[in-house]
Amino acid sequence: MEFKLKEKGVRVDLPYGVLDVSGDDDFGYRPYQLMVASIAGCSASVFMKILDKQRITFEDLVLQTEVKRNPDEANRIEKIKLHYVIKGKNLSDEKLYKNLAVARKNCSMIRSVEDSITIEESLETIPLSL
Repeated sequence: MEFKLKEKGVRVDLPYGVLDVSGDDDFGYRPYQLMVASIAGCSASVFMKILDKQRITFEDLVLQTEVKRNPDEANRIEKIKLHYVIKGKNLSDEKLYKNLAVARKNCSMIRSVEDSITIEESLETIPLSL
């Protein structure tokens, strides 16, 4: 990747499109937002692939995140909570948590930061009528 300097940030042209990064919301995505998005996106993608392989069907999946940053250490990210809300029929919390653990082991972004950022995962199911 080649990043080019622009007003109040940098820009990279990627196959999907242009990505502007800046510490100022008016000029691009903030670096911490991209960090959280990469961890959440990787985790959700791997989790959904595992659910698909297990033939676990669901109606909807939402991933909510909470971020704890330390203002005394350059606002470093200390903790990210990933909370999955899964809507579907006949969902087993036990199976979902097992699959979430497998997803964690196979998510390259979580594995890359797990020694420096605490990642907590949880889930809740919303049962739909049969």
